[in-house]
Amino acid sequence: MHLIYPAVLAALLFCTGLYGVLARRNAILVLMSVELMLNAVNLNLVAFDVWLRDELHAGQALTLFTIAIAAAEIGIGLAIVLLVHRNRGTADLDRLRDLREDDADGTAREDGTTDREQKAEAAS
Repeated sequence: MHLIYPAVLAALLFCTGLYGVLARRNAILVLMSVELMLNAVNLNLVAFDVWLRDELHAGQALTLFTIAIAAAEIGIGLAIVLLVHRNRGTADLDRLRDLREDDADGTAREDGTTDREQKAEAAS
């Protein structure tokens, strides 16, 4: 088996995922792009494991661990995105950059602090 075919395919998958992470604004599409990048890494791990004829199959074992980590990451990430969407009404990442708490009347102070932070500062 030639190593160049899976390596080129993995590079294309990784570049597509990287473009999706950098260009997309929707949080779910960013998570999908991260999964695409992890799958490109998995493809490389298995391809190099077969090419090197490793008797322990370390690349395939590491691929299984990567799949488990990716499943946990997508589960937790999707739960966070759904919770943020429920609270804020959007999954747009540009609108979610400012996650500080607002004051009781819904406005933030000019210095970026809230009433709670100022009370905590005054108490200490």
